[in-house]
Amino acid sequence: MKIGISVSSSYPDIAPSLAVDWMVERTREANWSGLDHLFVGDHHSTKTPYFQNNVILGRMLAEWGDKPFGALYLLPLWNPVLLAEQVGTLAAVGKGRFIMQCGLGDPRQGAALGVDMRRQVGLFVAALKVMQALWRGETVDEVTYWQLQRARISPVPSEPIEVWIGALVAPAIARAATLGDGWLAAPSLTLAESAVAIQQYKTACANAEKAMGAAAIRRDILISETSQAAKRAVAPYLAAGYRGIPPEALLVGSVDEVTDCLGQLNQQGYTEIIVRNISRDQGQCLKTIALLSEVKAALQS
Repeated sequence: MKIGISVSSSYPDIAPSLAVDWMVERTREANWSGLDHLFVGDHHSTKTPYFQNNVILGRMLAEWGDKPFGALYLLPLWNPVLLAEQVGTLAAVGKGRFIMQCGLGDPRQGAALGVDMRRQVGLFVAALKVMQALWRGETVDEVTYWQLQRARISPVPSEPIEVWIGALVAPAIARAATLGDGWLAAPSLTLAESAVAIQQYKTACANAEKAMGAAAIRRDILISETSQAAKRAVAPYLAAGYRGIPPEALLVGSVDEVTDCLGQLNQQGYTEIIVRNISRDQGQCLKTIALLSEVKAALQS
């Protein structure tokens, strides 16, 4: 099982320059701790600072090394030619393999960007197919959703871009199996729900006559030296209804407890865990990332 990190891009309570420093520090700690992937998210038209993925990722790569990296993109909100160019550039900047996570987005963000989200599935599928063709070096026309004529990009990535599609419901999971190289499960899934969801993905891959790709799930996380310390640290976030995620879907506890939870996900068939810090305290976040090195060692043993 591989463990990666999605570094939070949202920092509502501190100066933007300090927030960038924190993101860089977390990236550096994740590299030192031997984590396997680096990601950032995608969000638009926000009331509080949210650092845009392509720009901040370029800075973070200076701290990352030669392991896989990438970002989440809400594809209906992006012009596929511009995004394919941005990813092509990032793939040249980074030393590792680029992994694109992607999803649909929501009506509020669509309205802010002037996108008709009633067409979001069609926009998503068309954008993904256009980008994959552009990354192969092809010249592309697409007139149904994006009105593209003889589009091409350069630089073309030197190795294939891996695509993980975020999906929660069965039709979307089937779409991930058909169109993607992997599937990204929602962070809100409890252990029982994650077991059902991965079976849906396995079935969808079989129906599509494709080998199962990466099966990734995000887990929001807080690790401390003891179970009691972790519970104390997470209590204020739970009291505020942390991101609407059920407490049982969070990864909170000691190194042994977190290792046990990840082992159960591995037994279900998940191949990749993408963690995201729960805490807004930089010290707690860096401690959690550092302790993940012990979790990785325990899983490997």
